[in-house]
Amino acid sequence: MGEVVYRSETSIVRDRGPLRSATVPGAAEPVLFGVHGAIAEHYGVSPDVYEPRASTIDYVVAAAGG
Repeated sequence: MGEVVYRSETSIVRDRGPLRSATVPGAAEPVLFGVHGAIAEHYGVSPDVYEPRASTIDYVVAAAGG
């Protein structure tokens, strides 16, 4: 097996409800995650209580396509 060339140092914190913030390399500010649309509906999260935000799955899909 080869030598490890990169190890990502990240952390994620649940702020409240569905809101989470992640510290990721290369980002000056934490990345904010939440829920929206059908995902919010599935979890019973009202847009009146929590502002819709991109979910972690949105970032995974974007990263896979990038």
